[in-house]
Amino acid sequence: MKGFEILLVEDNQSFVSLMMEALKESQVPTNLSVVMDGVEAMAFVRRESKYAHSPRPDLILLDLNLPRKKGQKVLEEIKNDPDLKRIPVLIFTVSGAEQDILRSYDLHANCYIIKPKDLDRFIAVVKATMNFWFTVVKLPPGE
Repeated sequence: MKGFEILLVEDNQSFVSLMMEALKESQVPTNLSVVMDGVEAMAFVRRESKYAHSPRPDLILLDLNLPRKKGQKVLEEIKNDPDLKRIPVLIFTVSGAEQDILRSYDLHANCYIIKPKDLDRFIAVVKATMNFWFTVVKLPPGE
């Protein structure tokens, strides 16, 4: 079975490694692509320059605190683009600030998850999230 395409937009390499480990433990077949900042994220989803042949993500995991272009700006651009707006964007961040949560939902985030600090909890959250989005939810068809 072909794996689901996930784009992780995250500048913290430790978090990227944790996510890779958690995805391995999930029972959902996934292919993970990683970009480290908001500018690269937009180039990836728009398939520009070095990302011209990148897969279209079935799901985007987006951190808010990114270099070069903040996560909420990336979210806003994705949700305002007719070719991209149906891709589910899950905010996955350390921020529990009410204004970040409200602004993300105002920009049409599909959900807001605060990264658990405990490793076991982190893995459980990632597994539950993947199970929900890839076995319960009916995603929109790709291109």
